[in-house]
Amino acid sequence: MSIASTVKSYLEGRSVDYELVSHAHTMSSVSSAEAAHVTSGHLAKAVIVKQDNEYMMVVVPSDDHVHLGKLHHYLGDDVGLATEQELVSLFPDCERGAIPPLGTAYRLLTLVDTSLLHQPEVFFESGDHEHLVRVSGEQFHRLLGDAEPVKLVTHH
Repeated sequence: MSIASTVKSYLEGRSVDYELVSHAHTMSSVSSAEAAHVTSGHLAKAVIVKQDNEYMMVVVPSDDHVHLGKLHHYLGDDVGLATEQELVSLFPDCERGAIPPLGTAYRLLTLVDTSLLHQPEVFFESGDHEHLVRVSGEQFHRLLGDAEPVKLVTHH
């Protein structure tokens, strides 16, 4: 597949210059960063949470985890991780577990970790397990649209 149709349309619709970076098949964002020789702090990953019946995307560096307690406090409401089946229906043009961190492209409210907004370049999943999309930090910021910058991660 190389790039999900939604992602390709979204990038091209915003005239964003991007590069597809091929890597060995991987099953996690940290492994993708290693396989593509990308610093894990420059690889953005998407975590999908559910608040009541609404889904939300939280975009964090690949080596970080979303702190659900901080997210609960920030939103003032309980949140939980979306299930695998929910992810399949939300991202039908993506391989399971290869979710691009472009919530706006998939019509999801998006929160983004502030550390990603200061990177000179950002990489992210293209929608499969063998390609990353590389864009400038400035273009990534534009692609996030009205995503809300927050600090909700824990380093491991």
